[in-house]
Amino acid sequence: MKRAFLLAAVALASGASAAEQKRPNIVILLADDWGFSDVGSFGSEIRTPNIDALAKAGVRFSNFHVAGTCSPTRAMLQTGVSNHRAGLGNMPETIPPEHVGKPGYDTVLNNRVVTLASLFRDGGYRTYLTGKWHLGRTPDKLPTARGYDHAFSLGDAGADNFEQRPIEGLYETADWTEDGKPATLPKDYYSSRFVVDKMIDYIDRGRSGGQPFFASINFLANHIPVQAPDAYIAGYRAAYRGGWTAIRTARRDKAAALGIIPADTPMVTMASTRDWNALPPEERAAQARAMAAYGGMAEAADAEIGRLIAHLKATGDYANTVFVFLSDNGAEPTDPMATFLSALNSRVHYDLAPDSQGRRGSLTAIGPGWASAAVAPLRGYKFSATEGGLRVPLIMAWPGNPAMKAGTIAGRFAYVTDIAPTLLALARVPGHGGSYRGRPVEPMTGANLWPMLSGATDSVHPADQAIGYELSGNAAVFRGDYKLVKNLPPTGTGEWHLYDIARDPGETRDLAGTMPTLFKALQADYATFAKRDQVLPMPAGYTAEAQINRNGFNKSVRPKLLNALAVLLALGALVMGAVWWRRRRA
Repeated sequence: MKRAFLLAAVALASGASAAEQKRPNIVILLADDWGFSDVGSFGSEIRTPNIDALAKAGVRFSNFHVAGTCSPTRAMLQTGVSNHRAGLGNMPETIPPEHVGKPGYDTVLNNRVVTLASLFRDGGYRTYLTGKWHLGRTPDKLPTARGYDHAFSLGDAGADNFEQRPIEGLYETADWTEDGKPATLPKDYYSSRFVVDKMIDYIDRGRSGGQPFFASINFLANHIPVQAPDAYIAGYRAAYRGGWTAIRTARRDKAAALGIIPADTPMVTMASTRDWNALPPEERAAQARAMAAYGGMAEAADAEIGRLIAHLKATGDYANTVFVFLSDNGAEPTDPMATFLSALNSRVHYDLAPDSQGRRGSLTAIGPGWASAAVAPLRGYKFSATEGGLRVPLIMAWPGNPAMKAGTIAGRFAYVTDIAPTLLALARVPGHGGSYRGRPVEPMTGANLWPMLSGATDSVHPADQAIGYELSGNAAVFRGDYKLVKNLPPTGTGEWHLYDIARDPGETRDLAGTMPTLFKALQADYATFAKRDQVLPMPAGYTAEAQINRNGFNKSVRPKLLNALAVLLALGALVMGAVWWRRRRA
């Protein structure tokens, strides 16, 4: 009854009955590794006019949270179920061998969850996906096996943006498929342009049927390798010469002026952030160039979003389309030159010349200093359970629906599992209620965000509702305005801290000592969550960054070394055999 009421309310809010109103198209625009303030309307100096136009036509969520890495977020977005219950207790790239195969640690989207695409297709929608999938590589785990009519998808965490090439040292090949079959990229490929081109093609090819569409566009921007067309990089050539601390401060101030964060929000300086002015001039120039490539890559993605919007306006679809823009986690701090083996791999496979950063053949990463600026004013970044890892921009817009409070900011807590039930409600597509095609499945746990989108209320989560989260040993509990959080080294110490993230989004004032009752209660909430979702403790000394290097070495580098060793041994045996034969003959 409650769900039926909400479905009817969405339709009636715009002045039409559920029977009279045409169901909207749905477009998800998922950015990769964008920090909280990487969008202009959230405080950035990066030019994102098309995303900002969606913000003006819709609602910005300034207290929205996802997982600390990509595929756990994607699992929750696609299903409305927590990452552990969906099978992404960890990613294949970061899982320690001790956890492989344990309940909730499938490292792929399991069969106990139902995707949005399946429900939308059952509800009469055409369903399409382009770009990064990263939820399974086998035929039964690819998008077309999980509800999508057509999909051109990447099974890996990332790949080259200019050619069909993997991230060297992490994967053997770039795992692109179309409709479940190996696919070849075009010669003029650039990732952001291609995923939009392919989506426009899918939408237009299916138009004759008259059905609405559900379109999931998953950008590779701005995942490593950070790459962009030269013209976009050139636009930021001088933008970052003042360094990451100056950008972090400027973004904090702009976000406060926009109403995204409270005025005078305090910030911490991460231990990994070096003193910009103490760097040698040549290193400052190289670092500024890396961030120029990052800004150019983000602007290039925004331009492609603008091209999609222009196309939908030309075809008459724009007004009745619900747009959802978000990032899958905070900005990426990894430095490929930080360890001997990763640096050696980078030098062997990529052009590392400073003037080549961001271009074809390069391996560009912004590192922890710029990552901290990209998430301003927050603490931390990707991989961690800090706000810099979990809090990202979310924009939802429905341009043709006057009931949506366009141009407003929703400042109360929202979570990635809220998006699935919201989109189902807006499209008037029934959910599964914990049972799908005669079998039990994991129920959706999120809340419908429409009351926040329409301005009916400022929150859809009760003040006493505890929402737990864990990934790679970094954990949090959200309840009302408060967050209990712990992070393993190197980001944290493994100890719990308590913050009021509404008034202190930068996590600068630990309230554990002044609010001991709440501090203990939230720890009990976390214990309940961890038991329910079968969260496993991490092995001693574990870090996600180190595990990526180990898993990548074991999967990609070790086989090559073993093959080379086998060849050397064979050659050695031949030489020794030849010597023995000559001596015997003599």
